[in-house]
Parts: sequence; C-alpha cells; structure tokens
Amino acid sequence: MFANSLPRTIRAAFFILLAVAPLRAAEPVVPEDVVFERDVEFSNAADQHLQLDLARPKNGDGPFPAIVCIHGGGFRAGTRDGYDKLCMTLAQRDYVAVTITYRLSPGAQFPAAVQDCKAAVRWLRANATKYHVDPARIGATGGSAGGHLALFLGVTAGAKEFEGEGNLDQSSAVSCVVSYSGPSDFTKSYGKSVDAAEVLPLFFGGDLTTKLREHIAGSPLAWVTPHAAPTLCIHGTADNYVAFEQAQWMVERLKACGVEAELLAFEGAGHGLKGDDARKADAAMLAFFDAHLHPGGR
Repeated sequence: MFANSLPRTIRAAFFILLAVAPLRAAEPVVPEDVVFERDVEFSNAADQHLQLDLARPKNGDGPFPAIVCIHGGGFRAGTRDGYDKLCMTLAQRDYVAVTITYRLSPGAQFPAAVQDCKAAVRWLRANATKYHVDPARIGATGGSAGGHLALFLGVTAGAKEFEGEGNLDQSSAVSCVVSYSGPSDFTKSYGKSVDAAEVLPLFFGGDLTTKLREHIAGSPLAWVTPHAAPTLCIHGTADNYVAFEQAQWMVERLKACGVEAELLAFEGAGHGLKGDDARKADAAMLAFFDAHLHPGGR
C-alpha cells in the first residue's frame, strides 16, 4: 500500500533497498539473569566496522569461560543475530557468549572471514577484565560456513598469515570447538555439494583449476596438528550441501594426531538439523563445552 503510493522511480529504489538490505531479527527477549549488549564493535578491518552481540551472566564476577558463535550462509550471506538466543542460553549457563559479523564474499575473499573470527577471539581476551572473561577458556561454535570457521580457529593457532588486524598482542587460540555441518576439505567439495561450484569460487576467487592453492590453504583438514583444539563435529549423514564424509575426515585426522575428537552423526538428516535431532545436537554441544570449559562444574 505504502510502496504503491510512491513515484515509479522512488518505488523501484524502495524495492531494490528491500532486496539488498539485510533483515534484522526482532529484538530478543532478554532473561532477567542475563546482560545483553548489541552492536559492539570489535574490529575495523578494511574500514568495515565489524560488530558483535554479547551476552553474559548478570550475577557473579567470574571470570567466566567464553564462546564465539559464528553464523553460516555460504561465506556470502547470513547475519549474526540468528545466534542471539543461543548466546543468552549460554550466558544462563555461566558463559560469556558473542555472536559476530564477519566480512562476506565475493567482496571479501579468503582469508578475510578467518581473520575476522580471530580478531573476535583476540578482542575477547583484550576485554577480558571488562566482561569478566577467563582468557584461558574460550571456545568456538558455528554451523555450515560458520562450522568451517570454528574448525579453522581450532587448528590454526599461531598461524600468522591468518591473524589479520586488531589486538595482535593477544592470542587467537581457542580451547575447544563444536562444528555443525562444517566442511573440512574444499578440494573434495565439488561434485559432492549442491552449491560448491557456485559458493567456493566466490570465496576463493576461482575454482580448483585457478585457485587450487587457496582451496588447500582454506581447508581445516590441511592444518591439523597435535596442537589442535578438542573438537566435536555434528553432522547429518544425508547432508547434500556439506557431505558427511567431510566430518568423518576431520575427526579421523584429529584422532590420528592424538587430539580429542568426537563425531555425532544423525542418520538420514540433511543440512540443518530439526526437531529432536536439533535438540539432541544442542544438548551434546552444551555438554562438550561444559566438559572442556567448566571442568570443575558450574
């Protein structure tokens, strides 16, 4: 009704704006025992003011373990506020949790997104006193592309080529990782994923014939060492976006290096768990973080 009353040229611009502007989730209901802060800037890489949302326990001085939540979207879409509710759930379990924005392709190609995730971890450590964070206990989780980025954090501590900018006096290492449907080897994604041929050339600036080195460097599997973080991979066996074997390879490689690793498989589930599968997966995620970040009990 409103749009139809506008002049034609303005109406066209109005609809273009609707098409390209990211939709922001409704303001979340904040539990009484949680402090929630939105739109906190943590990095200004390439003159892009990257922000995070943060949830922390209202009571107690901690220091509390922290978890970085990383959204999915094929490295080219998605917004951080989809994890606001999870962050508040984690805060109620005595975590400081953040959900972050990172630079997207094709405007920003690999390793920009990795650098932004590492900047968020370093920001948490740099602001540990302000937010009552224990800098020795930081975990990461994410789904799909976010799962990949979480896995990458877990295997590239100390790899200077991925550090990026901001608080470089701090470490970007994480203590543990939970990946939902995260890819581990991009060199074997083509032909096994319904959208790899569209998504990966945008992320790497080309396909395997022109950007093989980047596909290898961007694969968490290529960076696994005995120093990798304990990892839980959660994956559906019928995932047609990120093949189930990607999680199998990651867990096998981690175990071969003596790193604690678990694979929670959901038979017949696709990309993005639902219903009971989602509830079981989230319970496993919480138990894994509790075991590694709250070892003395909450």
